Amino acid sequence: MDDENWKEQYKEWKALKPFQVQLLDEGANTQSQAWLLNSMWSDWMQMKKMKQMDLPDLDMSSNIDPWDE
Repeated sequence: MDDENWKEQYKEWKALKPFQVQLLDEGANTQSQAWLLNSMWSDWMQMKKMKQMDLPDLDMSSNIDPWDE
């Protein structure tokens, strides 16, 4: 999913209040609503970075127990 559809993706990832969903669907009409919309976009960016992070490859095939030494 690209950055153009961030609002739909954010709605899927986060439990939102009805006002937040309305704001995402209809857009901001006041400056304070624009601040809230920007806050949600920033939150989405952080969530996106966390979901795209590469997890380390842990080799669990080894039976060596470091506490056994």
